[in-house]
Amino acid sequence: MLGKSFRELLRYPSAIAGLFILLLLIGLAIYAVVKIPYSQAISLWRGSDNVWYRTPKIAAPAWTNWFRHEKLVETKFFSTKENPTFKTVESMSSGEKFVIVFPFDFEYDTFPQDITLYFTPTFSEKELFASVTLLTPDGRELKVMDGAIGAGQVFYIAQDKKLIRRYGDFPQQSLLAIPDSEPLTPLKGRYELRISAISFEADSDLDVELVIFGQVYGIAGTDHLRRDLSIALLWGTPVALGFGLLAAMGTTFTSMAIAAIGAWYGGWVDDLIQRITEVNLVLPLLPILMMIGIFYSRSIWVILGAVFLLSVFGGAIKTYRANFMQIREAPYIEAARSYGANNGRIIFLYLVPRLIPLLIPQLVNAIPGFVFTEASLAVLGLGDPSLPTWGKVINDAYGNGAQYLGYYYWVLEPAVLLILTGLAFALLGFSLDRVFNPRMRQV
Repeated sequence: MLGKSFRELLRYPSAIAGLFILLLLIGLAIYAVVKIPYSQAISLWRGSDNVWYRTPKIAAPAWTNWFRHEKLVETKFFSTKENPTFKTVESMSSGEKFVIVFPFDFEYDTFPQDITLYFTPTFSEKELFASVTLLTPDGRELKVMDGAIGAGQVFYIAQDKKLIRRYGDFPQQSLLAIPDSEPLTPLKGRYELRISAISFEADSDLDVELVIFGQVYGIAGTDHLRRDLSIALLWGTPVALGFGLLAAMGTTFTSMAIAAIGAWYGGWVDDLIQRITEVNLVLPLLPILMMIGIFYSRSIWVILGAVFLLSVFGGAIKTYRANFMQIREAPYIEAARSYGANNGRIIFLYLVPRLIPLLIPQLVNAIPGFVFTEASLAVLGLGDPSLPTWGKVINDAYGNGAQYLGYYYWVLEPAVLLILTGLAFALLGFSLDRVFNPRMRQV
């Protein structure tokens, strides 16, 4: 029976398209859970332990350069810890001399946000002394800094007061520009950042990280807190699908069971269910969920429970009841009563299974509605604060003026995923209606 229905479903191109998109989303959800465990995703999204110090602030995805005439700077990272070949060490009578050379190619039409050096010296009492110079493609040697290097010292070229006095308000641009160009034009070619450091103690050491913060980064870009948006886009998939599926399954099966009980017992039981349903139909779902988020809790489990309670007694109960009222008069129900089947057996083994073909399309069609409900709360700032979700990304983008400042990727990426989710279930649900509801086959 199921195999025949599936083959019938595959006759519709809309069903194939919906299944394809849905399988992609499921694959994305599985990849997110396996590749980035929940605890790690939460830690990354909260920015614990300064994990995003290598990423630029509000950078577009790197692939957007494919569509630009002027290529934006990509973020580059170099480290002597990860690649010791950048560093050479020469022993001296009173200490050691370190020479660190970071070569990099610059072939872009814009300038970086900043160029930053992270120093990690090892010494007992006497700090190291370092001198930093930049060798340009046209043979110039530009002094960047010199001075003592303390533990955990960070040098921001764009914020250094000496460089600002020497080169102007944006020294990271002047260092990489064609001399005397107006406006400043990037000088393309191969650069070398040289660091010469001297220690005054034995067994001392020096590691340096160089980060060139560009305007583009990664596959999804970054936000105002330097967080890689791919974390939220990936983990938003299992959160959205899980929330939608749990809410849809819980409300659909429970509504059908309640409608079957009311139709079978009739009398005051049926009247009570219908009155509760009628009252519930006039209650606004989203405002109530907003009040719960503001005054009680924003936990996704609390929101899921509230959605379940407010959706169980929905309009579907009346549809199910109308069908059950017809089914209860069927001959096989009378036969079941005659041989002594109890009420529970009749309701759950004879009444409810008859509406499974009606249940499946409604279940599929209900999922995107719950997905959008969760996203709507997050967009309004009432989602679970601990979870990286699509709605939370849109909320952050709106709060930081992405729509006004031209950071369209920040809004479009989660919005496209939400649209694809709704489209997948809509296409699949419409095709399921055609398969399980003969009246729909003529539509």
